[in-house]
Amino acid sequence: MKNILTVDLEDWFSVETLQSSIAADQWPRLRSVVERNTYNILRLFARYKVSATFFVLGWVADRYPALVADVAQAGHEIACHGYYHRMVSSLSLEQFRSDTEQARQAIIQACGRIPVGYRSPSWGMRRNMTWAFALLAEIGFKYDSSIFPIRHDIYGDPTCPRRIHDIVLPSGQYIVEVPASTIEILGTRIPIGGGGWLRQFPYWFTRRAIARLNRSEMPAVVYFHPWEMDVDIPRVPLSLKNRLRQYGNLRTMKTKVQRLLNDFDFLPMGEYIELLRKNGRA
Repeated sequence: MKNILTVDLEDWFSVETLQSSIAADQWPRLRSVVERNTYNILRLFARYKVSATFFVLGWVADRYPALVADVAQAGHEIACHGYYHRMVSSLSLEQFRSDTEQARQAIIQACGRIPVGYRSPSWGMRRNMTWAFALLAEIGFKYDSSIFPIRHDIYGDPTCPRRIHDIVLPSGQYIVEVPASTIEILGTRIPIGGGGWLRQFPYWFTRRAIARLNRSEMPAVVYFHPWEMDVDIPRVPLSLKNRLRQYGNLRTMKTKVQRLLNDFDFLPMGEYIELLRKNGRA
């Protein structure tokens, strides 16, 4: 079965756990690792002959347009990850409109591709945020991948279905929602296949969890960030919990991604949705 491969194209200092430590106006002065690690990822994907969806942060597209162009030129889908990596749930409607349109234009300017997929930074949407989904549809987005259907102290919506589904809007339009992957164990949803969850869990658990999803005819949504493939990212003083989230098991991430590419088949998210449509399932 085909699974979904995604990369959140952002730098190490953009993440939610550092928002209170590093303001966006400091970003240009910090040591960036996004170019080096993204090019390493492109070489890795080429070796395995796999294509992915890159959810591009608008700030990165403005600062490194050649990098985004090279990702597109390598045959990968280009989607949108907002501009300043602010969770949609923390924004007003007008702030969300401004951030999204700025990101969209930066991406188009960088690579000439019009993104039709969106992912909120830090999984910052819930399914009752109709205003946000309506805005995405109005701007021209066809699918979203912003909901993590779990309980979490930063993000999450445990009421969201675990499967890919349509969100029907008051206008009669709809947008396809591709939630982050979970499995259920004794009635509890366990996150799998991406980011810190992929880093922290042993690979055997992730492999078995994806196989379990596939047996239920559900794709795994794998996601990671370029900085997670780098053991040499700068360190910032953090609480124990946030140190674990930011730096835990960085040394294992590259091997885990390689093993996933070897053990499973992947498509970009937009291509997977088209496959569902052709089969009458979306």
